[in-house]
Amino acid sequence: MPTLNWIGKDAVINHHLDVPFRLLKDVPELSCGDPGTGNIIAQGDNLIALKALLPHFAGQVKCVCIDPPYNTGNEGWAYNDNVNSPLIREWLGKVVGKEGETLDRHDRWLCMMYPRLALLKKFLREDGVILVNIDENETAYLIHLMDDIFGRSNRLGEIVWDKGNPKGDSIKVAYQHESIICYAKSLAKLKEQETWFSLPKPNADAIMRKAASLYKRIGKSDLPEDLKKIIKKYDLPVKEFNSFRKNYSLADAQEDLRVWNQENKLLKGGEKPYFRIDKSGKVYRLTSMAWPNKKKAPDDYFEPIVEKETGRRFAAPKKGWRFPPTSIDKLLNQNLIEFSQDPDVQPQKILYLEENMRESISSVMRYGGSDDDLFSDFKITFEHPKPYKFISSLIDAFSDKDSIILDSFGGSGTTAHAVINQNAADGGTRRFITIEMSPSVAKNITAKRVTQVIAGYTNAKGEKVAGLGGGFRFCELGEPLFDETGHIRETVKFGELARHVYFSETREPLPRERVPNTPLLGVCKGLAVYLLFNGILGDKSSNGGNVLTRKTLAKLPPFAGPKVIYCAGCLIGAERLAEEGITVRQTPYEIRVS
Repeated sequence: MPTLNWIGKDAVINHHLDVPFRLLKDVPELSCGDPGTGNIIAQGDNLIALKALLPHFAGQVKCVCIDPPYNTGNEGWAYNDNVNSPLIREWLGKVVGKEGETLDRHDRWLCMMYPRLALLKKFLREDGVILVNIDENETAYLIHLMDDIFGRSNRLGEIVWDKGNPKGDSIKVAYQHESIICYAKSLAKLKEQETWFSLPKPNADAIMRKAASLYKRIGKSDLPEDLKKIIKKYDLPVKEFNSFRKNYSLADAQEDLRVWNQENKLLKGGEKPYFRIDKSGKVYRLTSMAWPNKKKAPDDYFEPIVEKETGRRFAAPKKGWRFPPTSIDKLLNQNLIEFSQDPDVQPQKILYLEENMRESISSVMRYGGSDDDLFSDFKITFEHPKPYKFISSLIDAFSDKDSIILDSFGGSGTTAHAVINQNAADGGTRRFITIEMSPSVAKNITAKRVTQVIAGYTNAKGEKVAGLGGGFRFCELGEPLFDETGHIRETVKFGELARHVYFSETREPLPRERVPNTPLLGVCKGLAVYLLFNGILGDKSSNGGNVLTRKTLAKLPPFAGPKVIYCAGCLIGAERLAEEGITVRQTPYEIRVS
């Protein structure tokens, strides 16, 4: 398979493993609302911050939604990763130039993106997805890069975001779109779970409301709809036309809905066929049951369909039915096949609108709005923010109602805003993790915006806008877990090391709600993980409760199965350890640091 190569690739493909684990430090004065909601805004270099968050959230994120630098040469973006490579160290702190001015411009961008994407993959659930916003400058390179990290077989496709506003360029093609590159962590897992990414049909509610209003008129005396339009247009007296009144029928309601659908310019092609109304008032459309492919269907797809009420037999179309006999029997039993009075008209499948309120995501999504007025209300400025309602639609499509959304290029906080907005719209309990590198942006723009979304604000007209509720923790990067000599820092607390130890042993994070206050951190896949540190058993003497002895072993919470115990030392013989099913890992030397 073709691969992508660039200057510095060899130096960065494993760089994420060399990044040290750091602790997270809460900043309560910048937090908002209930910090226990699980939402986080973290300030710090996104590569280091991702590594710090990994023991907490590895394998738990449903959707990564990022908007990295587009590398247009105009953002002032600089390469800052401290990679131990003479070639790359020459780039540190230097702003990337425009096309033609800096020949290694794309190389630097790829070197920046690779370790971040590699770490982001570790955060994803097995059924997780990653969405990357990008423009034409790096789209081609990004696709190859993500093929390399996520695998081409996990590529979900490219969404073209039509912004409806072409760039002014008198020489080249005037781009009016950006791209969203979509990958799954495991497409096989998505197929196994029959996951279907979808968005609400934009006009489904309007169709349902119109049908309901027409259905209420059935059985009542009324004028034909076309005559009503003429009366209204020419302001004619209604009473002069009373002789044309008739009892409104179900057929009249269906015809009026059909005309309304056809005349409604907002309705898309897939929505217009929903004009039929059944006897209970439910809206539906009909779809063909004929085999759709060029080659004919399997032999058993040619059995005739028998209408139960009349016994009429309908021969299969030339290439067969779309469904096997078992599926057709199921449709018949559910009354989901409509038969025409004309024996030459093939039966059709019924699709109820209320059961098909969502539709597949199109490869082209049109959204041309901006949040300029909202930013004015928030009293913040930020260049090129994404419209939060557009990002909200992506979150709706690609996440569950109870899932974690991660944005490691936080910027103005659009993704966090979109998560809160989508939760308010559908009653979800999604959580966000937002990382922003710049201290001033994180504090004065990201956190400020999200705080106003949660708590409410006063708009430019002086009107009070209610907040959507919730809260978040604001965190900064603390010191590294280990000092320069490789020892655990004295300021590290038991809970902080516990999360790291459990993750390093199991590659899974401790559950969010668990605060370790016992040497038994948890059981993962039949293995119990223990930590003796910081006098967790009450012995604060030097190395006292941190060394595994027969006395401390007797105090440990029991587990009938294999155990791994992290401790400063061990005074129990190998034979006894084997009898107890214990593996000892000495801290800090046997704790994984990558």
